[in-house]
Amino acid sequence: MEQNKINTLLSFLMLFCFVTTEAQTFDFAKRIADSYEKFRNENINTRRFKHSDLLPLIEKFKERPGFEFNKVGESIEGRSLNLISLGNGETDVFLWSQMHGDESTATMAILDILNFFDSKEFENEKDVILKNLRIHFLPMLNPDGAEVFTRRNALGVDVNRDALRLQSPESRTLKRVRDSLDADFGFNLHDQSRYYNAERTAEPASISFLAPAFNYEKDINEVRSNAMKLIVIMNEILQKYAPGKVGRYNDDFEPRAFGDNIQKWGTSTILIESGGYPEDREKQEIRKLNFVAILSALHSIATNSFQNVKVEEYEKIPNNDRMLFDLKLEKVSYVLGGDEYILDIGINRNENDIENNTDFYYSSRVADQGDLSTSYAYESFNADGYTLDFGKIYPQTLQDTTSLKSLNFSQLLREGVGYVKIKNLPANLDHASYPVNIVSEDFKINSDLRPGNLATFFLRKNGKIEYAVINGFLVKPETASEEVMNALVLD
Repeated sequence: MEQNKINTLLSFLMLFCFVTTEAQTFDFAKRIADSYEKFRNENINTRRFKHSDLLPLIEKFKERPGFEFNKVGESIEGRSLNLISLGNGETDVFLWSQMHGDESTATMAILDILNFFDSKEFENEKDVILKNLRIHFLPMLNPDGAEVFTRRNALGVDVNRDALRLQSPESRTLKRVRDSLDADFGFNLHDQSRYYNAERTAEPASISFLAPAFNYEKDINEVRSNAMKLIVIMNEILQKYAPGKVGRYNDDFEPRAFGDNIQKWGTSTILIESGGYPEDREKQEIRKLNFVAILSALHSIATNSFQNVKVEEYEKIPNNDRMLFDLKLEKVSYVLGGDEYILDIGINRNENDIENNTDFYYSSRVADQGDLSTSYAYESFNADGYTLDFGKIYPQTLQDTTSLKSLNFSQLLREGVGYVKIKNLPANLDHASYPVNIVSEDFKINSDLRPGNLATFFLRKNGKIEYAVINGFLVKPETASEEVMNALVLD
């Protein structure tokens, strides 16, 4: 009887300790979120940066006490792959980012996290983390892809599908480092499409988590269970800063993928996918979410607070869905063959790289049309009572682009003019800062509403044009010059 009482007391004390340390993790998360701007690396503020931009920002840690910097490999084109390590604990945590060259959000967050550990703030919390953990960062695993802001490496291989054959030097480096560390925890850091939403909601999946499966049966062992528990902690924390904007990535087993295999090799692996966030095309808010989530997870690992989490809570995180558009026009009237139809129109603003892959312009297209009542958008407009009008071409052909400066664009848009012909159209011009599309002398408007076609048309009500959609941007004619990010140059 006495032994039963002792066992009960011990169980209660263990539960109390777990609850206390979990509360400490949540308090830590709040305070680092509030203090984030102190640690944000101001040298990189956009997604399109290169190895030459990153290298000096991480090489400085060679000289910092407590940091260890090692070159661990090279890319196909000879760019260095580097590992930054810190901490003296027995639990190894390995984080790698940008194995897809155009997925850079977490690389920015790693710079912020390194600044955090290099600061004089939060000394007690850092002491707990660094005494219990040995943390290793491998930022920008695919620098050749980052150079041209593309997913694949210089071989044209998806590094995340090369875990078995290991044809790419980047893949071999990742495998070798993982094996040499025999890491207890791994963070596989990616970006996903901005068009993912948390299932059955209008909220974008700004962050999606996954504890990858290690077999087709999707079994849950202790290794995968620990990853799930950590994800539950991170999700609960992020709900305070991005409520409803967290999803759960598909867990179908992919035998060639690194996340699935690293889980199988015994490292509790957490996939973090950075998606979209309103008014955050460059993912600076999502960068902060990564910062908070990852540091909170490190604190939870260091204090072992995640162990009391119920794995079943992981399944309650909404699945990823892909039902978002940039713009959705609802219930617009469309006349075809003399008959009137009511359609929803979903429009996406696609990015096209320019200027040495360091910037982009928008090229918007109709993504879908019909009944889109189960879809959502970053911007929705109830077009009930409005009729779609494809607009027209300005009646005069201008000599060159300098002549555009004399036009009254608000007046043109009110008249339904969406295109201006230029006689001497520059060969290398693909977009324009004006709120109308610039076209060649031979250009003809395609007045066929289809997915894949240009997203330029007008919305007319009671015979009057009230709105223009120019290259996917819904604007009133009088404000178009400020609100259309760019129009297109078309042959």
